[in-house]
Amino acid sequence: MLKSTAMIQKLREFLELRAFGVCNAMGERLGIATSRIRMWFIYISFLTLGSPVIIYMVLAFWMNIKRYILAGKRNPLNNW
Repeated sequence: MLKSTAMIQKLREFLELRAFGVCNAMGERLGIATSRIRMWFIYISFLTLGSPVIIYMVLAFWMNIKRYILAGKRNPLNNW
């Protein structure tokens, strides 16, 4: 029991800290707690049979592309 609890805690930390961060970014922009956004995301996913997962993946993809574009603009070696 204790081992499974530790594994669940590690999984939760991984998802919160290293996942795409879409809920975190939305929370910062909207001024809403990230945990509340995650809760509503889960509720809506169950009610709509998972369609918000597609939206989440699109937003995660967009955030990663945006990060790569901004990193390329800041890199002085690309201007040679």
